[in-house]
Parts: sequence; C-alpha cells; structure tokens
Amino acid sequence: MSSILLFALLASCGPSEPEGPLQTGWSLVFEDDFEGAEGEPPNPDYWTHDVGGDGWGNEQLEYNTDRVENVFQDGLGKLQIVAIEEAYEGNAYTSGRITTKGKVEFTYGRFEAEIRVPAGNGLWPAFWLLGGTIDEVGWPACGEVDIMEVRGDAPDTMSGTLHGPGFSGGDSVGASFTLPEGTFEEDYHTFAVEIDPGFIAFYVDDYLYQRLAPGDVAAWVFDDTPKFMILNLAVGGTFLGPPDDSTEFPAALKVRSVRVYERTGG
Repeated sequence: MSSILLFALLASCGPSEPEGPLQTGWSLVFEDDFEGAEGEPPNPDYWTHDVGGDGWGNEQLEYNTDRVENVFQDGLGKLQIVAIEEAYEGNAYTSGRITTKGKVEFTYGRFEAEIRVPAGNGLWPAFWLLGGTIDEVGWPACGEVDIMEVRGDAPDTMSGTLHGPGFSGGDSVGASFTLPEGTFEEDYHTFAVEIDPGFIAFYVDDYLYQRLAPGDVAAWVFDDTPKFMILNLAVGGTFLGPPDDSTEFPAALKVRSVRVYERTGG
C-alpha cells in the first residue's frame, strides 16, 4: 500500500441506479464470508499473513503479526483486523495484514468486500490488489489497485487509486468519494472495482464514482496479469501521520465478506 494523491471530492454526486453484479451479468467465482468459530484465524486456504514491522515502504508504525490477537474471525460472520497500542519487536503498535497471494488470484473481474472501518488519527484501513508478477518485476511495475483507503481522521471519505510505472506514490492516479451523510465508521459499505481489458471502474455501494483507462496513466499494466487481494489496518505513515492522544486503541477493521465475480460468458 502506498500513499496516494487525493483528487477532487465527488460528494456532490447523488446516488445513481446500481450498476453492480446483479445488473450487469456476473458469476461468483470466490467467496469468503468469515463463518469460522470465534478466535479462529482466517481460512489458510485463502489467506496468508504478511509479517513484519519495517515501515512497509510508507514509514508505518505497526508491526504486522500472525497472532489471533490481531487477525481473527469473531464467530459472528466477520473478520477483524485489530490495531493494538503495545511494544512489540521494536514497534509501538501491532496490527495485521493478510493477502491471497499465490492462493486466490484473478486477472479480470469484480473484486468487492463489505467493510466497516475504524476512525481515529493515524489509522489507515485498506482493501487493495497487487499484480501477481511483483516478485519478478517489482513494484510499481506489477501494478497496484487501491480499492479502498480511508484516513482515520476523515472517516467520511475514501479513495480509489492506481499505481504503476511513472504514476506511483504521490503521483498516483485516482479519485476520492465522500458520503453525502455519515461516515464509513458507522456501518458496513461495499467497496469494489470491476477490472476489464482496457478499463477499471471503482464503486462504493454499487455507485460508480470513477472509471480509468489506458489514456489516463503513463503505462497500463493492469491487463493480462493475475491480481491478489490484501486487507490491512496500518498505523501512521506518510499518508496521514501518527496517532495522537485522541486515537482509541484497540481499533478494528471489520470485514463481513470478500467476493470475486467474473463476467458471465467470459
């Protein structure tokens, strides 16, 4: 995950007719509804933990562990990724980051998750994709699709962004969406992208708020490459700065489902 350049807010856009999978013809090809028992880790057939605390390229402050204290199913149909203020392996916080790398990867389709984010200065929840070629070509040449990032100090606004060669970090390309009322902390929302050859469309609750194509970026690296999913809750970093005394810990990113659809008929 990388810090992003926020673009013009689209809060003034009212709701439109849904354009999600029920309306446009999709087949469900992957689903995780986190129905495990209380305290169970996420399904190891789907998810792997990224473990470490070296800043993750963004000067993040947390150590991401594989402990159930930080990532667990709650027995109520939700995955929780929990950031804790504690000294651990030289870091002041712990949290979790899980990925489907090498286990669940798709080149095209609709990637979506139902998520409720935490609020608070220094909290940085995200749902995103990386190209499966990352070990061969590195980042950002592999391509990155940030489906949802929220700054904890502005929980009514989320961002969707593309990173690639010539448009990464602060030079990334994307847009932000602000809820007409309320915040993303107050309830679950569905964050999704639809990736087809030659374009990527970004949605919040089936509202299409941006569509990007090859002409919008320096190099289109998003076709013909399998992509894996990542869920994480970062603490601090260059995107938003550190927590302060007002930030409440533990803080949890809650995920009710993750699904992938492919277009019916290919």
